[in-house]
Amino acid sequence: MYKRLFFLIGTLTIHFSGISQSAPIDAKATLATRHLYQQLWKLRQKGIMFGQQDALAYGLNADKTRWIGDANRSDVKTVTGDFPAVIGYDLGKIEFDSVRNLDGVPFSKIRQDIQNTHQRGGLNTISWHLNNPTDPNKTSWDKADSTIAKIFSDPKALQTYNSWLDKVANFLASLKDTKGQPIPVLFRPFHEHTGSWFWWGAGFCSPEQYKKIWRYTVSYLKDTKGLHHLLYAYSTDRFESQAHYLERYPGDDMVDLIGFDYYHRDAPKSNDEFKKQLSRMVHTLEEIADKKHKLTAITEMGLEQITVDNWWTSIVWETIKDSHLSYMLVWRNGRPDHFYSPYQGHTSAPDFIKFYNLPQTLFSKDVKVLK
Repeated sequence: MYKRLFFLIGTLTIHFSGISQSAPIDAKATLATRHLYQQLWKLRQKGIMFGQQDALAYGLNADKTRWIGDANRSDVKTVTGDFPAVIGYDLGKIEFDSVRNLDGVPFSKIRQDIQNTHQRGGLNTISWHLNNPTDPNKTSWDKADSTIAKIFSDPKALQTYNSWLDKVANFLASLKDTKGQPIPVLFRPFHEHTGSWFWWGAGFCSPEQYKKIWRYTVSYLKDTKGLHHLLYAYSTDRFESQAHYLERYPGDDMVDLIGFDYYHRDAPKSNDEFKKQLSRMVHTLEEIADKKHKLTAITEMGLEQITVDNWWTSIVWETIKDSHLSYMLVWRNGRPDHFYSPYQGHTSAPDFIKFYNLPQTLFSKDVKVLK
């Protein structure tokens, strides 16, 4: 009853405040995509959705062995009894017609999980760690200078990139609900570009070159391929100011949601610094969002192995609880030495359950209105 009342109050608040966009950037967005977009605005008045990358694909058992591909399972559900509200997947290697993505998840499994998440009323978000179109043997992490300039100056490279976009478009077009209608997804290309570890990073292209490939990509998917069930997320890594965040921003007509990726490292000695920087960036992001009328999120975050037992309530929630973020997404539970949500028996699981039970943390059961 409390959550229902809170939601209704939030709906009225956002209706009269005038801060919500009425529609996504795509003027031809499907009805379901428009509905998702509007519900995301309403939900941010209710609380913050919790998400995880690859949450339904694999995880860890209590003895730290891996489980892979089990139906109707996630480590979050094992611990809390509920699925994450947001599920993230990556399309890396789709450009090579691989049956599995760069993390070994079959694309058929990704498609099914997206359908299941949508059926439950959750949000699906997709990133793409693509190889280098000018040299396909190089991964996203190979620091190749001037790649974007070469893509647009070399017809062969542009043809390669277009063919990769065609494959992405084909997969996205295959995401259908039980009535055969396209499932809306949040697409997050060329992320963490304020860093310099991807070929599209700040050290390897100019701001104008980055904006060019972003605008080209969105236009290709939206206008050339006719995909109208996508929302678009602009996602930096760490940034120092509004000017820094917006240095490579491609324009209000190209972005539905703004966010950033920020990981907690060297805990516990860095706990205070992490909270300070996270608070600063969330505050700055929301200042930008208020001006531009954009949704906001922490598009990737986490503390590997969760070495601070009360990390969820005392560090994360204490820092973001007064924000209007749409969601926060932690990274994947890939290995016993590389996981970002608790599994059964992990020392942070009791604190995660406290986090789950907070009225303003939203999991799958709280967000059925997104469907």
